[in-house]
Amino acid sequence: MSEFKKTVLCIGAGYVGGPTMAVMAHKCTNYKFHVVDINPKRIDAWNSSDLPIYEPGLDELVFERRNKNLFFTTEVAQGIAEADIIFVSVNTPTKTYGHGAGIAADLQYWEKTARQIAEVSTSDKIVVEKSTLPVRTAEAMSKILKANSRGLNFEVVSNPEFLAEGTGIEDLLTPDRVLIGADESPSGQRACQEIADIYSHWVKPERILTTNVWSSELSKLVANAFLAQRVSSINSISALCEATEADVNEVAHAIGTDSRIGPKFLKASVGFGGSCFQKDILNLVYIARSYGLEEVADYWEQVISVNEWQKSRFVRKMISSMFNTLAGKRIVLFGFAFKANTGDTRESPAIEVTKQLLEERASVVITDPKAIENAKIDLVEYLDQIEFEEDPYKAAEGAHAIGVMTEWDLYKELDYQRIYESMQKPACLFDGRNVLDHSALHELGFHVFPIGKSPLVHH
Repeated sequence: MSEFKKTVLCIGAGYVGGPTMAVMAHKCTNYKFHVVDINPKRIDAWNSSDLPIYEPGLDELVFERRNKNLFFTTEVAQGIAEADIIFVSVNTPTKTYGHGAGIAADLQYWEKTARQIAEVSTSDKIVVEKSTLPVRTAEAMSKILKANSRGLNFEVVSNPEFLAEGTGIEDLLTPDRVLIGADESPSGQRACQEIADIYSHWVKPERILTTNVWSSELSKLVANAFLAQRVSSINSISALCEATEADVNEVAHAIGTDSRIGPKFLKASVGFGGSCFQKDILNLVYIARSYGLEEVADYWEQVISVNEWQKSRFVRKMISSMFNTLAGKRIVLFGFAFKANTGDTRESPAIEVTKQLLEERASVVITDPKAIENAKIDLVEYLDQIEFEEDPYKAAEGAHAIGVMTEWDLYKELDYQRIYESMQKPACLFDGRNVLDHSALHELGFHVFPIGKSPLVHH
């Protein structure tokens, strides 16, 4: 008889699957967790001392539970056959082809996974949607699974993740809420309780919310859309602040103290990135248009438009501040990850900023403590035009300007006197995250251009 109560499988060893299963394995030592992926290099990394994902606190959890009740393997079929509960955490990128290209979710990997589960399974399963999926995807998954010829019962449950990269482990250990959406039938409710039982090992009952499947699926998209909306809102105001000599930090603080608004996600920046915000808003736009809700679609589409405009505005500010030409000038980007404490570069504002700088014929240098390899993948077409340098001091030597793209603590602690002395003059610094001491930099001799504030320049 097995020493474990249940065997849980996660298909997909990415930014969601790996950390989620590591936390579950840590908290539920009476469950066995398998994480499978078709990418052998990724699985090899999960089984090594150098994990494929950088997330504070993740290493300790994985090393503590690996090969005890947490296992990483490429044996997808075997994992499906042995599992009682299957979390599906495969990639669902935005389509790049055909109907819905550039806006709808590409569900080919999800559907292949659903068909493989139906084909390989020899016993009843609970299948949990962990990937961010369009509303009513669970219904399609259920149809595929129930089309099996062996009379097996599959209950499909929606359990969206609400993780922020950089604080993912903390978010999993102390979540605001855990959302579980299930069919309202008796078997659906039993499946819902099975998933709730896992989380109840460390999450208080009042933070485990249960809904119907459709509400759960939509809640994930709407949560990210609302957060992105706040970022685009304050970024639009940052431009107005610069024009009127207001200070966006003071404006954000003033409105953030209103209890109806709150202070979170009101930090002006060069723009939002990451795997979720843009993709989920586009998904919401696609769904709204498919139901003929054009005004709803237009409203949410504008959130993305402002985000793209903010990236372009950042480059235009560089151009106008540097004698209207960047040609031949060495521009160093401090950071390439879409946010601090992660190596993830998906939809990072630095990608578009780099491309626009190259269009201006600037000489671009990229430095980042964790994201250089991903940056090379994102910019594979431009590798012969870009210099990559992990040491920010070396990167800044001979530079005409620095653009702060990621709010790494590292960049707050650098010796900017040393950096200033090594740069071309006038030396410009464009703080796309408003994380540096602008007055101190100005005193050193920099021309400083924050987001949403008056520039500090020397005449």
